[in-house]
Amino acid sequence: MAYKIVFFDIDGTLINEQKEIPADTIKAIAELKESGVEPVIATGRAPYFIKPLAEQLGIESFVCLNGGYVVYKGVPLYKREIEKHRLEALVKVAAEHNHGLVFEGEHNFFADKEDHPFIIDSVNSLKVDLPGYNPEFWKTDGIYQVFLHCESHEEHLYDGLHSELKLIRWHPQAIDVLPAGGSKAQGIEALLDKLGLTAADAVAFGDGLNDKEMLETVGFGVAMGNSHPELLPYADYVTTHVDEQGIRNGLVKAGLLER
Repeated sequence: MAYKIVFFDIDGTLINEQKEIPADTIKAIAELKESGVEPVIATGRAPYFIKPLAEQLGIESFVCLNGGYVVYKGVPLYKREIEKHRLEALVKVAAEHNHGLVFEGEHNFFADKEDHPFIIDSVNSLKVDLPGYNPEFWKTDGIYQVFLHCESHEEHLYDGLHSELKLIRWHPQAIDVLPAGGSKAQGIEALLDKLGLTAADAVAFGDGLNDKEMLETVGFGVAMGNSHPELLPYADYVTTHVDEQGIRNGLVKAGLLER
């Protein structure tokens, strides 16, 4: 199968624990582009979190916010907002338990609490600027994803929202909140449709729980050697660690690069 497009997660896939892109990954992406195959970033991050990395790799197309916002060659082509009444339900429960929220819009992100330690810790782990403070942001702007900050033993407090919202933990104190049924796969399918491609034409690389649907959807799903154990059953191939030429080895296995 001659694959035409490859989707790459960022954290733990394109970048390592030090939030750096391994030198061989940069080289492998360049070789992939030279061969005529399109590289696309597929991440839980917002578009304003990935610009420097995308520029470093020369990637112009993104599936951001866990499939909620898709850009092709710099032009937005798909948006999936969280409905206001669902946000209101989330805000109500979070306020009752003093859980911090960060609302992610198209161009900005804002927190509903100032100097919340969980917010500071989780956002700092992404190596991006801390959000501004605007607890009303969700009322006035389109929101594509929310960071919910709570300990794992407190997640049950949100069980009543599972029919309306999807919660994916990505940090000891932080959870991605998106519309029920939302996933990177939704955004990927929107982009493939725009390009006249099918899922069978695509390869995807990931390492986290939010990559399950993506790896399951594409023609060839690759889990990094450093992946969350629960992701592995969804992959067609488990490559090596991000710092051990994991991207190159996966692309070689897919027949897209020579060793």
